[in-house]
Amino acid sequence: MKSSKTRDLVFMALYAALFIVLDFITNTFSLFAMPQGGHLGLGTIALLLASYHLGWKKGVIVCLAANLLLYVTGSMNFYGSLISLFFDYLIAYTVYGLSPLFPNIKYLYTGILITSLLRLASSTFSGMAAFGSPLGASLVYNAGYIIPTMIVDLIAVPILYTRLKPLFKK
Repeated sequence: MKSSKTRDLVFMALYAALFIVLDFITNTFSLFAMPQGGHLGLGTIALLLASYHLGWKKGVIVCLAANLLLYVTGSMNFYGSLISLFFDYLIAYTVYGLSPLFPNIKYLYTGILITSLLRLASSTFSGMAAFGSPLGASLVYNAGYIIPTMIVDLIAVPILYTRLKPLFKK
């Protein structure tokens, strides 16, 4: 029993570290970077893999840890607004931990689709509340990088999870 808990903690730390590495790569190469913040987020692959592998409860913890690591590494740009901090980061990234709660249809992981749309809604609300953007403008702006992120996740996560699944057995 103790070995299982230790193994899960190691995986949780691994996924959080992988998130930071993938986020660093996307920040370095500015993939689908938006002028006022936001970019294609490869780090979400690690968050989604964590939640599918470890379950939604531990997945949410990994997502919260990823938020803390974003803050510590200086990658979090919430412009001093608590609304932006809450809706652009805490909610937006933590919803990925809930992805295994939604059923998969063959290779379409509906959890990825739903959590990405929840992130889009959260970031759109942040744009309206924190920055005073109209609904349409905030939606289009945030969709410009969240939709490409969702597409990459919908392709990469099922492939990686299927390939890694034999390694996850205890």
